[in-house]
Parts: sequence; C-alpha cells; structure tokens
Amino acid sequence: MADIASLDISFTLNGAPQTRSVAPFELLIDFLRDDLGLKGTKRSCDVQVCGACTVLVDGLPVSSCTSLAADIDGRSVVTIEGLAQRGELSPVQQAFVDHAAMQCGFCTPGMVLATTALLEHHPHPTEQEIRHYLRGNICRCTGYIKILEAVKSLV
Repeated sequence: MADIASLDISFTLNGAPQTRSVAPFELLIDFLRDDLGLKGTKRSCDVQVCGACTVLVDGLPVSSCTSLAADIDGRSVVTIEGLAQRGELSPVQQAFVDHAAMQCGFCTPGMVLATTALLEHHPHPTEQEIRHYLRGNICRCTGYIKILEAVKSLV
C-alpha cells in the first residue's frame, strides 16, 4: 500500500481562492493556525465541545479541531479574519463590541462565526433558537447575557 505524504487541495479562504498541500491526517485547526497563520481560530478542548475553534465551511459552523484539512477541498472556508471587510467590522462583530459581549475574547471568534451562520440561515430567531444555536459555544468568563443581547440586537 502506497503511503500518501500530502494531498493537494483547492478551496476558497475568506473569499480568496487557494491551492495548498496538506498531510492526510492534518487537522483543519492546525492547517489554519500553523500553515496559514490565521491565529483567530482558537484551540481549546480538541474534542468538539467548546466551540472556540469554530469556522464556517460552506456557510455552516464546523469544529476545526476535529475536521481534517483535506476535507475542505472544493469548499469555502471563512475564519474570523474573513468577516471584516475593508477595515469595517461585520455587523455581528460590531454588535459584540457594542454590547460588551467580547469579555476575555477567547470564545468570541467561535461565537461570532456561529452567530453569523445563525443569522444567515435564520434572520429572525427567537431567544430560544439563539440559545439552542449557540449551545455548542462555551464561554468560561462570566456568562452569556451580553452575548445574547448582542445577537438579539441584530434580529
């Protein structure tokens, strides 16, 4: 059996086409942080529980700590670095700032990306739907009230 040292993949990253080589076993979080230098994606639990490593793949939240980089071949990936456009924060990022929902900031990229996906697919969610959608993102600081206020301000 032949040993495959690397795979060539093509994908869109934050709106820009990319072609790279990845190891078949390389995790998406390692590829983004170490190979591409996108440090906004946070490593935390490594078991798809906390949401700190959330990125959007084809518009849906994905835990990059349990996804293979090779699986983004032919797909579109958005990281927290891809949300601001021309120096302007996205509406979700601005709402988090305006409502002091940033707290320590560690969970914020995952929360912002999950919220972005929520509002893309459900522009007018109820508070229960917001809570349900963000249940995979854990904040270890003080709580979720400011985060909920930020999301609700966008509805």
